[in-house]
Amino acid sequence: MTLEVLIHTAKLDPDNWIDFPEYGFRQYFLHKNTATGASIALLEFNEGGGVPVAHSHASNQFMYCLEGEYEYGGGSLTLRPGDFYMNPKDHPHGPTVARKKSTLIEIYDGPHYYEKPVFHTDETIGGMLAKQPESRS
Repeated sequence: MTLEVLIHTAKLDPDNWIDFPEYGFRQYFLHKNTATGASIALLEFNEGGGVPVAHSHASNQFMYCLEGEYEYGGGSLTLRPGDFYMNPKDHPHGPTVARKKSTLIEIYDGPHYYEKPVFHTDETIGGMLAKQPESRS
């Protein structure tokens, strides 16, 4: 038995996509580490879709653009096919918009957020929040 994983993207289970219809994108987790919060996901953005607010992450974020044009912060940075992007933990970025239909691979080396952002629901945020330190009384 092997511990390796092979996922054929042409055969992804349509029920495992997480849709964000208000924001014009969907997400498919290829891998999640429940112990650390690290993950690898496919993101598909419709033209004009994106993340509507500036935000930061509770871990380092890495993205690789497979297709399209995905823009950060009013055009200051645009990912195109073959581009790699790294945003360090706690660094604010966004909002974002897909200037063309875009597909990206997104990787986090830990949990995504400290608090649930406006574009997530209780249902879609599952397992992506950093654990809050226990308070000492």
